[in-house]
Amino acid sequence: MTEPDKTLTKSDTQDKFKFQIVYLVPILASLIFGLGCAYLLAPQPTQNVQVTIFQGDTASGAVGNASYFVILVAISAALFYILIKRKSKKIIKALIVVAMTTASLLLSVIYLSTIFSDLILIVVPSIIITVLFDLAIFRFGSIPRNIAVVGIGGALGVFFGKFIPLYSAVLILAFLAVYDVIAVYRGHVGKIAQSQSASGSGSALDELQGLSFSFKDIQMGLGDLVFYSMLTGAIFFGFPQSILPTVAAIIGILAGSIITFFMLGRKGIFPGLPFPIMLGLTGGLITGFLILPLLL
Repeated sequence: MTEPDKTLTKSDTQDKFKFQIVYLVPILASLIFGLGCAYLLAPQPTQNVQVTIFQGDTASGAVGNASYFVILVAISAALFYILIKRKSKKIIKALIVVAMTTASLLLSVIYLSTIFSDLILIVVPSIIITVLFDLAIFRFGSIPRNIAVVGIGGALGVFFGKFIPLYSAVLILAFLAVYDVIAVYRGHVGKIAQSQSASGSGSALDELQGLSFSFKDIQMGLGDLVFYSMLTGAIFFGFPQSILPTVAAIIGILAGSIITFFMLGRKGIFPGLPFPIMLGLTGGLITGFLILPLLL
């Protein structure tokens, strides 16, 4: 979900918000960082980690996995909306701290395990990275926070792309793109974006530090970066013969993001997944299934 920064009113945003190429920087940075993570994970076997509840890559399993992901995301959004409405700021902060710390620690262990075999060289740096990550998110200010969110978005998304089978990943992303539209305009995500914070000033998104971040005049959700990188990861691991499908997917994501930013200027709030996911999947899958066989 993408929306203008809280400092602009809706009418002001429609007059003042103009797309600039710099708005693509955090998206591209997250995708590039995720691509580096993908190269680290590439040699790792996939059978050792199960992310989805249905194994295999059958049609029924893919539908089940996609439904599972959407339900989890919907429940999370509903929970945070309820807590925001009840002004449970401490509970919100505690949940985010636990979630972000756990994600950072687990991802650090996973990625360092691809480099080192010595347990000490894995555990100690992982703890240090997690402490620095938490400080960046919750203490150091907006710039370190944005860097941390961009990094974890790329790393987590590629992790999903590696350990979720290709067809399940495609269907999960397609389902989430549809859900994003509903959630922004009819569901809890849009209500959260339009709610005031517990202090009564600013957007309720300000209380979700780490799950959303501000960059110039826009506010983006961590989920957008995670699922963009999940898309590139799924294409990268699904078509290991060449980097071309991945490049096509990245170009599609960036093209979709540009469309999203232009729509943002018109609408004031706009879901961040549909256009990037649609164009990213189209570019990656067409290149992988149709163009790549002709070139090899």
